[in-house]
Amino acid sequence: MRNLLAYTIVALLLSGTTAWTQEHISPERKQAIDSLALEKVRDLSKYISLIGDKETPFSEATRVIDRAVELFMEGSEVGVSSLYRPEISYFPVKQYLERLMRLNYSRVEIEWYKIEYVSDLEPQPDGTFVGVITIFQRFSGYDQEGGLVYQDVTKKDITVYVKRKETQIAGRLIGFWDVMLGDIRVKETTPR
Repeated sequence: MRNLLAYTIVALLLSGTTAWTQEHISPERKQAIDSLALEKVRDLSKYISLIGDKETPFSEATRVIDRAVELFMEGSEVGVSSLYRPEISYFPVKQYLERLMRLNYSRVEIEWYKIEYVSDLEPQPDGTFVGVITIFQRFSGYDQEGGLVYQDVTKKDITVYVKRKETQIAGRLIGFWDVMLGDIRVKETTPR
């Protein structure tokens, strides 16, 4: 997985400025961007599992929270739902992850599956492209005796932002596409 991510980043860095315009991303470039966006969502899935795992040491969970926050645009929020209440609560990303770490279960299992794009990247007036990735999250919470206390499946939409940026490498200005995650919206929560 890391090799794929490294390859995608190199491909995006080496792309130069000739293959893009504000209104168009070539099919090859879009495929590389899609791969990077999906990789970031999969990384977030791993981070959430580690943070929610009661076996993860506090210092490690804190480090993982910081890494997870770096995947998001500033000001992004994550939706939280429950079968026990109809309303959905939204929290800033870091606060959501800290709450996840402190959940009152002796063991938590969080699995993301069916990770896929549901909307194509749409150009915005500022040159940013925006898309949506849908995931399903299976959540299970257990008590001290190992008994299942709570379980649900939540469908969530993750906003993805793709923006053209530039960096200087060895005195040369290099253009690249940067992918950041945005709000995670709850679409539906059902019993497992």
